[in-house]
Amino acid sequence: MLNIIVAILSNPAIIIALIALIGLIALRKNTSDIIKGTLKTLLGFLILQAGAGIIVNALIPFSTMFTSAFGLTGIVAEDNSLVAAVQTILGTETALIMVFSFLINLVLARVTKFKYIFLTGHMMFSFAGTMAIVLDQMGMRGWKAILIGSIVQGISMVLFPAISQSSVRKVTGNDNVAFGFWGSSWISLSGWLGGKLGDKSKSTEDIKVPKSIDFLKDMSILMSIVMIVVYVVTAIFVNPEEAAKISNGQNIYLFSVMQAFTFVAGILVLLQGVRMFLGEIVPAFKGIGEKLVPGAKPALDVPIFYSFAPVAVTFGFLSAVVGGLIVTFISSWLPVVVLPSVIGLFFMGGAAGVFGNARGGRRGAIISGFILGFSWSLLIALAYPLVDMAKYGVQGLWFASPDAIIVVIIMKLAGMIFGV
Repeated sequence: MLNIIVAILSNPAIIIALIALIGLIALRKNTSDIIKGTLKTLLGFLILQAGAGIIVNALIPFSTMFTSAFGLTGIVAEDNSLVAAVQTILGTETALIMVFSFLINLVLARVTKFKYIFLTGHMMFSFAGTMAIVLDQMGMRGWKAILIGSIVQGISMVLFPAISQSSVRKVTGNDNVAFGFWGSSWISLSGWLGGKLGDKSKSTEDIKVPKSIDFLKDMSILMSIVMIVVYVVTAIFVNPEEAAKISNGQNIYLFSVMQAFTFVAGILVLLQGVRMFLGEIVPAFKGIGEKLVPGAKPALDVPIFYSFAPVAVTFGFLSAVVGGLIVTFISSWLPVVVLPSVIGLFFMGGAAGVFGNARGGRRGAIISGFILGFSWSLLIALAYPLVDMAKYGVQGLWFASPDAIIVVIIMKLAGMIFGV
């Protein structure tokens, strides 16, 4: 019996399914909904892990090509892929940190003035995994890692929405929702700086976006184009002998294109898994939270702000790409090459455009997006030496969320001070 219990608690997919089961029972769902929700959560988590495997396998040959071509280590910043890739090692800690941090979030929302309930599930999952990884590298696993990680995440789940709330009010014109995204402080700061240099009277929404660039709204197409360019340009600089070895004798350019598509396919599989398992857990969390903390503000994901200035999203994204590319080009002076992460640049750059537009019009949107792309990529490059993902056999991936990276830096500094 003990071995069975240990086996269950060592399997993150089962733990996540049990969490959904308990939440659905607590909400008094009927038997059919409980069974359906529990099994969909389990299957969604397995799909997520499968997507992470596809992504990692597509990045391994790219990482080899990049090192061969430029003599540099290149990374893509993508949290969910990174965290999913280590679940076989740190799955128990990740799952339990996610649960207990939410409970701490509820307690803090109940007893303090920070009435925010963080409801962005994939962000909760990625931050919990980040805590598990960092604490593991500081020599902590098991109950100690779960305790410390849960406390740090629980505090962060009310603190970062509180920091961004004044900017949220600027965008939405009310105080009904909060920002539940681990880039909220960076986006809000970029929007504030862009506003200082902009002109609020000239809004991006007075401009019509040409249909010729309408494809930018489809993330899978946009991501495919960017990744093909990144893979193929890298392949150009690989010597023929090394290229033949990496591609197993295939044409290196065709190989690169297919690996780029495979990477994007992995992202899409992973996101489908995330949506599937969080589709059951988040409503359970939300239902419990509403019962325990009446009047709390839901802290929600970044896309909720796009509708307030859709054109600003495009402005912010494009200028964020420019800022990110500059960091890529100057990376010979940095610890690592940060390759353009389309996911992060789109979601955070687009939001920075919206926040910048609210404070400084179209100029504010452009400047905010650029500041976000440049500073975010620079932060990743400078913080990269703090966490060694090679320990887990992961190549080419690193943390993406700036708020989480800030917390990692603080934890590492605290560890150095206290000798941990």
